[in-house]
Amino acid sequence: MNPESTRGDSGQHNVDESFWAALFAEEEANPTPPETLGKLTFEDDSIFTTTDQIKNASTSRPIDPWTIAQEAYDDEETLSLTITGFNKGGLLVEWHGLPGFVPASQLVDFPQFHVAAQRNQVLEEAVGTSLQVKIIEVNPRLNRLILSERAAQVDSGQRELVLASIQPGDIVTGTVTNLTDFGAFIDLGGVEGLIHISELSWSRVIHPSKILQPDETVEVLVLDIDQEKERVALSLKQLYDNPWLTAEDRYYQGQIVEGAISNIVNYGAFVLLERELEGLIHISELAEGDFLHPRNVVSIGEHVTAKVLYVDAKSKRLALSLRGVSPNE
Repeated sequence: MNPESTRGDSGQHNVDESFWAALFAEEEANPTPPETLGKLTFEDDSIFTTTDQIKNASTSRPIDPWTIAQEAYDDEETLSLTITGFNKGGLLVEWHGLPGFVPASQLVDFPQFHVAAQRNQVLEEAVGTSLQVKIIEVNPRLNRLILSERAAQVDSGQRELVLASIQPGDIVTGTVTNLTDFGAFIDLGGVEGLIHISELSWSRVIHPSKILQPDETVEVLVLDIDQEKERVALSLKQLYDNPWLTAEDRYYQGQIVEGAISNIVNYGAFVLLERELEGLIHISELAEGDFLHPRNVVSIGEHVTAKVLYVDAKSKRLALSLRGVSPNE
């Protein structure tokens, strides 16, 4: 993987304040009672072994498991661990008395389930099996040990080479490895970057799966690099100009426009007018008379002719109407 080019305005790229917090936040959440998921969860502080609890039998000198973990991380050591439990975000393991977490995004060939029950079933079936992993984050202060099956498949030193070869502003090519509610993970050839959901499109995004698909090859913009934690913040939308900046110059009240139905919701239908810009036809503006649901009037992919009711570029809102508009207008 090599950077293909850089944008002259790279200094304008900003990372959303919630970006790094979102990286593992959802995957570490565990709303289900621990006894139904496995014996280890991050909600129970009592499961974390302290330094004073681990003694060397021959010398009686304390051994710090976090030091061992840091050494394994620095040496990029591949570990074979047994899965002891799971939560909705991934798998739980134990190593040298420390509970570790393998996020689902770091599993190889993990199915792209968006139904919680199906996702949990696959994770539960993995309990008791062994996994080849590498440590990708050691944080004693937060009692956090993060591991990755994907990293174990990368040659030693490859991550450092990739991280050294890219910088903010670079446009690079990667492969979609996992889609979560908060974004898409992209394999950059040894290091995984994250496109936060807010960086996928200038328009609204219901779920990353509406924009990207697993194993898809995609060009992305590097926003930020955390060398210490080997995390890369990426953007898809910033490869293109924000169409809302000039929307009020191109759209006006009473204008007749054409587009394709991109999504249907209970309160109306969205129309894709141009790349990254959608207008909304409220249910009251879809048709005359009564109907049960917007799907009774339009269907996804259907091309429609609509009238612009108003444009609010600052709020990214463009209201449309189908009432009284004929295709010949």
